Amino acid sequence: MIFSWYVSAIITILFWGIADVFYKKGTDPEDRYSHLKIAVMVGLVMGIQAIFELNKMGWKYDFFNVVKYIPVSSMYILSMTLGYAGLRYLQVSINSPISNTSGAIAGILAFIVLKKTMGTWQLIAVTMITFGLVAISIAQKNIAKAEQNTEDNRGGARHKLGAIALIFPLLYAIVDALGTFLDDVYLSKLMSPEEALISYELTFLFCGILVLIYLRAFKKIKFNIFRDKDKALAAVFETVGQFFYVYALDTNSIVVAPMIASYSIVSVILGRIFLREKLGYKQYIIIAIIMAGIFLLGLFE
Repeated sequence: MIFSWYVSAIITILFWGIADVFYKKGTDPEDRYSHLKIAVMVGLVMGIQAIFELNKMGWKYDFFNVVKYIPVSSMYILSMTLGYAGLRYLQVSINSPISNTSGAIAGILAFIVLKKTMGTWQLIAVTMITFGLVAISIAQKNIAKAEQNTEDNRGGARHKLGAIALIFPLLYAIVDALGTFLDDVYLSKLMSPEEALISYELTFLFCGILVLIYLRAFKKIKFNIFRDKDKALAAVFETVGQFFYVYALDTNSIVVAPMIASYSIVSVILGRIFLREKLGYKQYIIIAIIMAGIFLLGLFE
């Protein structure tokens, strides 16, 4: 990999933050299968990327790795589907920060279980990022609770479900943290980043195909994968981010996991700019703290 772990992490943050906005734009609160349609699109795009990677490797890949990697893949795919479902009811600036407290949880697991360490300045930076992620998730959670009795202009499901919808990003945080922790174990002992990437993408492709068959054959849902540009763009940004993510994580996950989780800050900022979501001065202060932490990590890389 020509990029350092820090540059790879920054690229992942930017691409996944942009992906979140397109996920939200491609989500219809009135469509109960919206999250499944997104999963199909992501699976198909990841499948294309997997074929590209296999070709680059000369197809020298043990396909049993797909089976071996299932514990990690299943955690990631489940968490992402929960995240897509949460976007039906919550603003991206609320859903994303709460979801991405997973980075803090994964960092703690890496420290306690895998005995990973960091330098003094890295500790300060990661503490700033972790504090910021938890603080902004609490702030956005309070906004969600305050809005639960507010009339939804579209009369959609979010109003009916209210703050109970917070269960989706909370579950995402737990499941994704477990996935990140397991991924760290695999990258440390069992697989190269390329093998892990291909295994995950092929699993997502298989799941995407199964879900597409379910929607078209059993639910008779009309879904043209070539016409939904928002879902397609979300899938592309997600896949590119995933490519750089495995290389970033294949270093010191106790630092990388909380840092990459801060992509929710990009989601919050873009949600404010393009989706006109609310953002108060407290959130801006927290964003500044997280960005300062990221800068420190780069300074002392």
